[in-house]
Amino acid sequence: MSRMLALRIVVVLTLALGINYVAWRWLFSLNWDAWWIAVALVAAETYSLIDVSLFGMMMWRAYTRPAPPAPAADATVDVLIATYNEPIDLVMTTALAAREITFPHRTWVLDDGARPELAAAAAAAGIDYLSRGAEWIDRPRHAKAGNVNNALMETQGEFLLILDADQIPRPEILDHTLGYFTDDKVALVQTPQVFSNVTIEDPLGSQAPLFYGPIQQGKDGWNAAFFCGSNAVLRREALMHLGILGYVREVESSVRTALRDANRVVRGARRHPAARTPAVAHALTEVTDAIRQARAAIRRDEPLAEVTFLLHERVDAAAAGIVVNDVSSLADDLREIGELGGGPESPYLLDVEETIARLATRELSPFKALEAVRSALDTIAIDRGHEAQPVMPLATISVTEDMATSMRLHGLGWKSVYHNELLADGLAPEDIGTMLTQRLRWGQGTMQVFLRENPLLQWKMSVPQRLMYFATMWSYLSGYAAVIYFAAPIVFLIFGILPVSTNAWDFFLRFIPFMIANQAPCSSSPRGASPPGEASSTASPCSRCGSTPAPPPSTTSCSASRSTSP
Repeated sequence: MSRMLALRIVVVLTLALGINYVAWRWLFSLNWDAWWIAVALVAAETYSLIDVSLFGMMMWRAYTRPAPPAPAADATVDVLIATYNEPIDLVMTTALAAREITFPHRTWVLDDGARPELAAAAAAAGIDYLSRGAEWIDRPRHAKAGNVNNALMETQGEFLLILDADQIPRPEILDHTLGYFTDDKVALVQTPQVFSNVTIEDPLGSQAPLFYGPIQQGKDGWNAAFFCGSNAVLRREALMHLGILGYVREVESSVRTALRDANRVVRGARRHPAARTPAVAHALTEVTDAIRQARAAIRRDEPLAEVTFLLHERVDAAAAGIVVNDVSSLADDLREIGELGGGPESPYLLDVEETIARLATRELSPFKALEAVRSALDTIAIDRGHEAQPVMPLATISVTEDMATSMRLHGLGWKSVYHNELLADGLAPEDIGTMLTQRLRWGQGTMQVFLRENPLLQWKMSVPQRLMYFATMWSYLSGYAAVIYFAAPIVFLIFGILPVSTNAWDFFLRFIPFMIANQAPCSSSPRGASPPGEASSTASPCSRCGSTPAPPPSTTSCSASRSTSP
């Protein structure tokens, strides 16, 4: 408690000094003669203040959980090992370790590469093997999310331990995590991802002791610890709850789109000359009223199948009522064609191209409009035929399935847990190319979730939960600040352009206290799990985590120390 109190005092002090510094920078120290670099620099410093504020919020409620209760003896578990093209020896090493997990379970290798040799190796070891069926051919596969979603339809365990092919579980992983699920609202238990083939000081930054430690613990304090794709146990009921609701929303969206399109077609048909006749006008009014009532029924949450069936019936009845009028209009068209061709005595004088051109300019007849309405309604796919399976529990909106899935679970009221104990030994990328590909995928997935399901707009989550997700997404914008921090002193040294207009005393009086306080929350934070046989580093690993409280650049002082007074 005393350490938490000290940490909170540091957070408050950091925010006070940071707001004082950044407000002064915006109001009193900008060099407007060089606004293009001055504004860019203060914007980067503002980014850093927001970043460290979000980090401070995480640390405010960093939660070290006590040991969970014993798991229910009758709990059923499926261990799912997702793989695509990893070496078979690597996959089987993980699978054999998973087979030895002490809590009763069933181990599955989910092979998205459908390799016969892996199937044979799994069978020889007594491990279940699963690949995708023919229903996935020529349909979106959704990468790992699709692989796991396919497995969810083929397995029955109450809980799922999801592992990447290079994350070797320890025998006690289920014994130490399943107990949290005695709380019926817990949907997810995430454990650290630590890599045994690189040191804590890995120059590629694979180890993330700050993220898999105080940051996840801080998010956990706000019930916002999220799924990281592997080394996590999930409740099947929660995932299926998510998948079924997602299915319902997709179908509702399909119905609403079809009704909107149908309404637009009917409005266009009202402009046709034939729509002025009483019978046709009445039919179009009937269809418009049917569409309006269908929309109202959907808002009342009435069964979609019944709503669309009744709508089809009313459209069919309206179409039958104007067939006679449409046939009459067609007779008028034929009569006009006859006149264009010179009448019955000289039909071969017909100019085909001119006739087609004239008929093509006609507006859609009411009967044809109702056929278009029928076509729009036929696009409603209750079975979601464009997908391999109608229910997709894991989110498929990005190249990474984890964050979006846990965000949706939190939005439905489920809880998550972060269990800070090393229970699986992973393998990190050992070359720059693989590392960059991995980081790019993480960044792409995070930004896709941000753009498609911005956490700040997810009203079903609490405000702290939204901010905890936003903090991770916000950290991926740190490249802008880094570029500006490097560019500012270079611009000064080469061109003599000062982004700051103040004297050195005023600058350092505000900057140095904030810089020191800014490092304190990160430096004083506890560490996460370390690789086997290694102690945690005492160096601050802030640059390796999902929230990077970067300080304002010390290089700014280079410009400020030679600047003129305001």
